[in-house]
Amino acid sequence: MRRRQVIAVVAGVLAGWPSGMFAQTASKTWRIGFIAHRYEKFYDPLFSGLKELGYVEGQNLIVERRYAEGNAERFKDFAAEMAKINVDAIIVVTTPAGMAAKDATKTIPIIHPAAIDPVGTGLIASLARPGGNVTGLAVLNAETSAKRVDLLKEVVPGLSSGAVLWNSANPANSLAWRETESAGRKLGVKLSSKEVRGPKDFDAAFAEIAEQHPQVLLVVQDALTLEYRKEIIDFALRSKLPSMFVGKEWVEEGGLMSYGDRLPERYRRAADLVDKVLRGTKPADIPVEQPTTFELAVNLKTAKAIGLTFSPLFLSRADLVIE
Repeated sequence: MRRRQVIAVVAGVLAGWPSGMFAQTASKTWRIGFIAHRYEKFYDPLFSGLKELGYVEGQNLIVERRYAEGNAERFKDFAAEMAKINVDAIIVVTTPAGMAAKDATKTIPIIHPAAIDPVGTGLIASLARPGGNVTGLAVLNAETSAKRVDLLKEVVPGLSSGAVLWNSANPANSLAWRETESAGRKLGVKLSSKEVRGPKDFDAAFAEIAEQHPQVLLVVQDALTLEYRKEIIDFALRSKLPSMFVGKEWVEEGGLMSYGDRLPERYRRAADLVDKVLRGTKPADIPVEQPTTFELAVNLKTAKAIGLTFSPLFLSRADLVIE
């Protein structure tokens, strides 16, 4: 085979490789930071995705994992630590951690797979042109709030009141609360705000909700409410309170209903964004993505336990039905 033919063959093979394979063959060992409240199973696609792209822990990848375990004050220290050891990228899974990381460094790329209202909180300048050193995927909690209230109206006859549980210590949630309250008002449902700021606040919020007897409970999802989802679900079941959540993870663990995008898919997509920044693309040049697919999940066992019945038509529209 002639030299020119050999070069053509090699070039053809390389063109067919996944982009991450170039990182795998490089001699560099990458170090990334990962900051979250606690470990969640839906984070796994992020790391399996990185492995698919050629970043293998124990070979050419070191992951500095830091979990706050419900104490958001630790995010500032974690971010400062990541900046000090000069990791190649920082992955954050809650807005307070993202803001702490942005304050700690203006140069290290920051990827947020689940950014709630990233423009409103100041994490980025705009979705199309993030600017600075932060990119990721946006969460549409506020934009989909009307749909969640509307779904509850379908299954709860004469719905006129409800409670919204949300973490007010996370500035990203303010818009979600306002939009949810506004959606309820337009649909004739008076919604009251039940705020928590940390683990110690849940019992008081539950007691207040129980005292006021709302017809339904809506939960604004963020890292804190996700971490305490078992306690929230158990309270809703004890109270026989129809509940609406954002992700199917809640319904799989006993919540009544959820409407939102798929968390495992967004974390797998985040691996591609990490790959981009490690290969040299600036976060400022990577548009923040928004979900385009949403799913409705319902739990029939929970419905039976609280005395609620879904119509056959409603169930036919569900993407996931747990019996």
